[in-house]
Amino acid sequence: MITRRTFMKAASATLAALSTDVSGKSEGSLRIGISTYSYHGLPFDEMVAELSALRIDEIEMSRGEFMLMNHPTDDLFRSARAGLERAGIRCVSYYSATINDSRDLESALHFANLLGVRHVTGDATGGMLDLIDRRFTQAGLTFGIHNHYFKGKKFAYESPEDVLKALSGVSKTIGATADVGHFASCGHDPAEAIHQLAERLQLVHLKDVESAGGEVNVLLGSGIARIQEVMRELHRQNFAGLVAVEYEKEGSVESDLRKQVEFARKLA
Repeated sequence: MITRRTFMKAASATLAALSTDVSGKSEGSLRIGISTYSYHGLPFDEMVAELSALRIDEIEMSRGEFMLMNHPTDDLFRSARAGLERAGIRCVSYYSATINDSRDLESALHFANLLGVRHVTGDATGGMLDLIDRRFTQAGLTFGIHNHYFKGKKFAYESPEDVLKALSGVSKTIGATADVGHFASCGHDPAEAIHQLAERLQLVHLKDVESAGGEVNVLLGSGIARIQEVMRELHRQNFAGLVAVEYEKEGSVESDLRKQVEFARKLA
């Protein structure tokens, strides 16, 4: 005979099991992935092997050879998608970099389609941003404005206020891909930036830097980007988008990235 207590205990166990997906992420946890620029020094196949070893199942495609200014071919995207799918890795976003004109715009949409993604990260200004809004809305895709730091050069999107000002004139098709490391490099509080962008936040680049006014990347939690506070704010928002670890460093990065992913998962 099944008692009410036994039934409730079994039901609770069932609900707990259902709240955990195949990646081991429980309901309400953040989605930890990788921005693939992190592996720009590795051949593509070796990168896929590293991602598999880390049990990464979601990425943003941001390797340099895929960016618009490098004039990638259709075959590059088709081959990449096939390789990722064989490994069980889903590409959820494409980093196009700057969209300068209508040709760039149509290429970004085309390449997104080849990758099978519904989101593109990049930047544009003025009337180009309006055109992106119209075309991406028509295509049913979203576009995230990426903030950036460039040493000695003013960039259009350095602060959360810069991003919000641009977003005020376009539809919800366009939102923010927030790079917390670049916010810190530009002298802004990354956790506060994530808070300010909450309503339009689509994707996060999780990165830590050594100091403001510099570009030196360090292990998550060891720099000035307030990573723990950023993650707490993402939890507060119940953020459902990808939190992509990004590590901009030359040379061998595999060991560091294993530490980065482990650190991010502990906070997820």
